[in-house]
Amino acid sequence: MNDPPRESGSIYVSGRHPVSLDEEHLVRECEFKTGRVSGPGGQHRNRVETAVFVTHTSTGVDAQGTERRSQVENRHVAIRRLRIRLAILVRTTPSADQHQPSALWQSRRRDRKIQINIDHWDYPVVLAEALDLVTASRFDVTAAAATLGVSMSQLTRLIRQDKFAAAQLNAGRKSVGLGPLRD
Repeated sequence: MNDPPRESGSIYVSGRHPVSLDEEHLVRECEFKTGRVSGPGGQHRNRVETAVFVTHTSTGVDAQGTERRSQVENRHVAIRRLRIRLAILVRTTPSADQHQPSALWQSRRRDRKIQINIDHWDYPVVLAEALDLVTASRFDVTAAAATLGVSMSQLTRLIRQDKFAAAQLNAGRKSVGLGPLRD
């Protein structure tokens, strides 16, 4: 099989995907900044540095949490958003021919369905595995779904839970001459 296309928006890493790290280890690989932002939230939000900006230092992927009045809450929001952005933008390079679904993936699969809520801590890890394999399969979602043991519609549904992930998938499909997945 040919090497997977190198999407212009993707960052390739070797080894373990950053979203598979527990929160403590992931946080050690990040740089945090705080600040103020304007908008609703009252005087407390506008006068105190409650906004949190986080950057994963080895990939440069960043996220922010600004809508809460508490810096602690915004930090949790920023980390959550960072994990999803890492899942979407960072690729490892599994072999599509030899890939075996991870234990986490298998634990989330029932028959040919994948069961996970976008708000669950494991969602970015499952999404990253799916996108890594779809990319390694040259954006052939049917082939990736077969390797992962789910239906194409289930794999597509998983990816479409996040609009940015769906847009990245369709951009990748376009880069190899495939049409976008229908809504």
